[in-house]
Amino acid sequence: MLKSMNIRRPFLLLCILTGLSAFGHSAADVQRDVQAVLEMQQEAWNRGDLNGFLEGYEKSPDITFVGKTVARGFEGLEKRYRLTYGNAGKMGKLTFSDVEVKPLGEEHAFAIGRFELQRSEAGGGNAAGRFTIVLRKTAKGWRIVHDHTSAD
Repeated sequence: MLKSMNIRRPFLLLCILTGLSAFGHSAADVQRDVQAVLEMQQEAWNRGDLNGFLEGYEKSPDITFVGKTVARGFEGLEKRYRLTYGNAGKMGKLTFSDVEVKPLGEEHAFAIGRFELQRSEAGGGNAAGRFTIVLRKTAKGWRIVHDHTSAD
């Protein structure tokens, strides 16, 4: 019996270390994948491609956007963006920074960060602030399901 316990301990330790290593790798994957969604959105925004920017959101009636007002569902979110940023001048140049991503299990994550929007006075002027987003892993990859953005 003592001999079998000595064999099991290294095996058990190997299993534990492998599990911890896989979790750490998974967290790094989530960080990379969520950052990629934000980079895609930033690039689309800066091209004046609102449809491309909106691809970062889940097309669901359950998503929410909280800012000066609350928009519910993808259609409400899209309407809000089109009314507020309906042309390239109103969109300006977007920069995300100070992004921190935290996994919330295997299918959800949240991220916080800063945004800066450089626009002409005619386009609405510059804006900056913070955001908190919740994302869900979908068949199409990570998508935002909740967005709370506030200006400085």
